[in-house]
Amino acid sequence: PAPRVVEVATVAKQTGAGSVNRTDKRWQVYGTDLGLMWESEPGRIAVAFGDTVGRGFHPPGGQGGDWRSNVLAFSTDRDLTDGMNFDSMIQDSRCHAAEILGSRKLDNVEITTIPTSGFAIGGRQYLTYMSIRTWNSIPGTWWTNHGGIAYSDDGGSTWVEDPHAKWDNIFGVTNFQVAAAVPAHGYVYLFGTPNTRLGAVALARVPEDRVLEPRAYQYWRDGNWTPVGGYTAATPVVHGPAAELSVRYDAAADRWQMTYLDTADAAIVVREAASPQGVWSESARLVGVEQHPELYGGFMHPWSTDEDLYFMLSTWSDYNTFLLRARLDR
Repeated sequence: PAPRVVEVATVAKQTGAGSVNRTDKRWQVYGTDLGLMWESEPGRIAVAFGDTVGRGFHPPGGQGGDWRSNVLAFSTDRDLTDGMNFDSMIQDSRCHAAEILGSRKLDNVEITTIPTSGFAIGGRQYLTYMSIRTWNSIPGTWWTNHGGIAYSDDGGSTWVEDPHAKWDNIFGVTNFQVAAAVPAHGYVYLFGTPNTRLGAVALARVPEDRVLEPRAYQYWRDGNWTPVGGYTAATPVVHGPAAELSVRYDAAADRWQMTYLDTADAAIVVREAASPQGVWSESARLVGVEQHPELYGGFMHPWSTDEDLYFMLSTWSDYNTFLLRARLDR
């Protein structure tokens, strides 16, 4: 059955002017989006944002100067009831958040590089990302060059885009361009969609010590794990439209949760399953455009519990992020 959502409330504005973190004054982050999270080390959460704008920022969207394709914050805040306080951001100069994954910023070549999920294994941090070739004029669509994995061995200060850990976008319709990676039970599970907000969700897995080896991945295809046919042969575990995936494994409840933007419903929805390959439940609505116009994102906080789900929401009209809290009836 679909999860039973009892109540959803907006907790706090997280970024930009007037936010609980005043990222505009502290790190020159006036406008940004996404805010995907992972536990970078015990007791510390990393928060990666997408295209970020500094002075001269004006919505809708990320218009203005001092454009960075992505920035990274950290938080040790355990009490999320009044918002999520950021302790620091990776900086390249005093009071200025650094771009952590570079991009060429050339339209139809590589206009930007957007993080899509993060995780840590041992002392190494990993980011899945998408290399955007161009933003399309059709809403909810864009073209990627590839989806890939970057890593950091210095706590997130510097990152390397691995030259081999890539999923090329063949004919513009390939899965795993937008990905959400979750380590569990000795594997890293990789959920992925094509380069639009309209596609279905496919699934892969790899031993956690072979994350950067594309040939080590197996793909869920018609009820079996197989390397045959590669990533283009993976079959859906959740049918679309699905965008901005976020997936977490709750070890205490032995339950998988998935949130994403359902463009057909104009809402962030949640599904649950007993295993990553499913069967996944029907979706339950968390928040829709009637509460937050032009919403997207919906990235879950790793310290959420089985009954208390915190997630980061973006809106195009504000072009900043908000922390929301959903209560689930168990």
